[in-house]
Amino acid sequence: MKKLLLPSLLLLLLASCVAPKKVPYFQDLEAGDAVKIIEAQEIRLKPGDKFTVHINSKDEELVRPFNLIRSSGNSGGGSETRLAHTVDSEGFIDFPTIGKIHVEGMTRDKLAKHIKKLLLENKLVGDPVVIVQFTDMQVSIIGEVGSPGKVNINKDRYTILDAITDAGDLTIQGQRDNITVLREEYGVQRAYSLNLNDAAQLHSSPAFYLQQNDIVYVEPNGSRAAAASTNGNSLRNASFWMSLASFALTIVTFFTK
Repeated sequence: MKKLLLPSLLLLLLASCVAPKKVPYFQDLEAGDAVKIIEAQEIRLKPGDKFTVHINSKDEELVRPFNLIRSSGNSGGGSETRLAHTVDSEGFIDFPTIGKIHVEGMTRDKLAKHIKKLLLENKLVGDPVVIVQFTDMQVSIIGEVGSPGKVNINKDRYTILDAITDAGDLTIQGQRDNITVLREEYGVQRAYSLNLNDAAQLHSSPAFYLQQNDIVYVEPNGSRAAAASTNGNSLRNASFWMSLASFALTIVTFFTK
């Protein structure tokens, strides 16, 4: 009986102390390795997206009608709010003086150049400098991350690694090799699976570059799932460690008799 109990106790203690092998990112990479990255995908406008347009010129009065600004308070002491254009269901916006402009599928840079071209072609402004800023561009990240919720897309090329960083990184209980990205494409919700342990697979995935309104789900590992179960038998559960200590004390007492 003693011969059977001692190995069992040792295995239990070892199992509780071994560091998870799947915690480190990019396990297939070594110093000097090169990984091919999928062609960069910039954020492109979709119906429902919002953006602001600011046009500069030497003649401020000339460009004033094109800059949607709402003033509040007294003249000279009030504040100004830049209003956003919203892409309609057919991919258009209604731009001052010019009228309907189809913007769906455009990047921020392409849209700015397109508006500048229209201003010049219609001889509305002779020296326009057009600045476009996307607003309310977000992705949702849920599951085992430091700060789950919505995170703002703060650059034209926004990757899964950017989102994870902005959400406070994965917790130690998050599965690095099983991250799901849900994306609506042509009226269909499509799921992509990402593996942070495999740099080659990660950087070649269509979901490496995120799009606005993507949902990122970080699945919990086995110990985290167990902690949420009714028995609570988890390495992070105090009762587990108390039970383990009690068991170890029983075994030690048994062998010292």
